[in-house]
Amino acid sequence: MRCRMNEDTGTDYIMPWQLSQVVDGGGVGIIEESKHKNFTKGDFVTCFNWPWQTKVILDGNSLEKVDPQLVDGHLSYFLGAIGMPGLTSLIGVQEKGHITAGSNQTMVVSGAAGACGSLAGQIGHLMGCSRVVGICGTHEKCLFLTSELGFDAAINYKKENVAERLRELCPAGVDVYFDNVGGDISDTVISQMNQNSHIILCGQISQYNKDVPYPPPLPPAVEAIRKEKNITRERFLVFNYKDKFESGILQLSQWFKGGKLKIKETMINGLENMGAAFQSMMTGGNTGKQIVCISEETSLKSL
Repeated sequence: MRCRMNEDTGTDYIMPWQLSQVVDGGGVGIIEESKHKNFTKGDFVTCFNWPWQTKVILDGNSLEKVDPQLVDGHLSYFLGAIGMPGLTSLIGVQEKGHITAGSNQTMVVSGAAGACGSLAGQIGHLMGCSRVVGICGTHEKCLFLTSELGFDAAINYKKENVAERLRELCPAGVDVYFDNVGGDISDTVISQMNQNSHIILCGQISQYNKDVPYPPPLPPAVEAIRKEKNITRERFLVFNYKDKFESGILQLSQWFKGGKLKIKETMINGLENMGAAFQSMMTGGNTGKQIVCISEETSLKSL
């Protein structure tokens, strides 16, 4: 969403928001009236371009019906763990992590208490990583990762020396890095990665306010390390894997219902609070997915 505030989003799959036009983004809601053959009143639907308003008329061809049973009635999960962030985490780990169960791989996750990071670490364990270490920005988030989500350890980058802590917590080096932040933290992690290891390039939130290409280039010294160690760092775009969406959603739902995938979200009520919620999300105020409920008639917006 932050990229859509720029004249050029840097991507070819989302367009910039237009001045004087209603802002939009991922949303889920309930059908009140329908003239489309695929939908009827009471259906729950989701859309990647859901306007930030309490009621809206949408083209039915842009909507996708969702089954509340997949999320045990938690509709907001379709915007998070059982939706695009969940698919991004799952498919990212599957396609770019190169995890082999039983091979004692260590995964590091930055932005580990966010929408994707909080899921990626858990999925890393489920896929076979023997050790998962998260990096986040508060003591409370670190405790949440280790006590509730099953991370083996967590580093508070605002209070601790990340390089020293990584050496302590990842004595065998880093095999898989799920990167949500970019910048100095990622440079530090990459410097401690093993030969033939893998970066899952999910996001670069520390760079989104800067006028740089995506993915942002690494500093020369870090890029030299990456090349010397043959570390993969390929741009990952979940929309390139649409053929895996259906099976991925079912897998995420099964893990959730089986208690293997813990879901956390930060919920704020009221369309009038959208701006504050957005700013909070950009400065780390959320744990898990940031959701805004914009209508009493069950319309939710993803940040």
